[in-house]
Amino acid sequence: MNIIVCIKQVPNTTDVRIDPVTNTLIRDGVESVINPFDAYAIEEAVRLKERCGGKVTALTMGPPQAENALKEAISLGCDEGILVSDRKFAGSDTWATSYTLAAAIKKIGDYDVILCGKQASDGDTAQVGPGISAHLDIPQVTYVKKIREIDEKTAKVERMTEEGYDVVETPLPCLLTVVKEINTPRMPSLKGLMRAKAAKPLKWTADDLEADPAALGLDGSPTRVVKIFTPETRKGGELISGSSAEVAKELAELLKGEVI
Repeated sequence: MNIIVCIKQVPNTTDVRIDPVTNTLIRDGVESVINPFDAYAIEEAVRLKERCGGKVTALTMGPPQAENALKEAISLGCDEGILVSDRKFAGSDTWATSYTLAAAIKKIGDYDVILCGKQASDGDTAQVGPGISAHLDIPQVTYVKKIREIDEKTAKVERMTEEGYDVVETPLPCLLTVVKEINTPRMPSLKGLMRAKAAKPLKWTADDLEADPAALGLDGSPTRVVKIFTPETRKGGELISGSSAEVAKELAELLKGEVI
């Protein structure tokens, strides 16, 4: 079974800065880590390989320093890493990012399952995984908390919902986005660390992907960040006390006054 796990290197959550001119994240000189949700995707990919055999390829799009994330993924059990990096990708929104990653996956060619974390900690959109499946025109299941069964043709998974979970069966190839409930990520072994140290991830540019230039980077992004600002702190407030019925009645009157 050939498994692709899409990961992202994100700024450490304690060190996030925004460029006031471009309204994009400042990544240069900022400590970066593998997106926390992607750690669960890596672990599940490795478990699938251990369960079914095959190969795990870690794929990421980002600046040259993102190679470190791929080496970490290899230390955790992935077999190889591919870095998609080019200045032409700068400013990509979720649509352009998913298009670029889908182009890389098409170049990889042979795959059965694509795994992604449910969302990235720096954007929190949860759009890239589903976007990849749309560009590849393959089935997707989001918020997966358990892979019950999987073979060469189908996978049966539990999809987390607010009320519990749904059991979904999907044909392969497919894309799954996973939540933290799916597993507990392992620590790298000494053997894994040695493999990662010697690893040389592949590096692909826009030309290598043979992608449509108009669909890449800022030019290929249908959305724009117009302004980023810190909301003003609200002051005051009114405390309503009494029984539930009294509080509900008073609150209704207050809201009625605001609406009218």
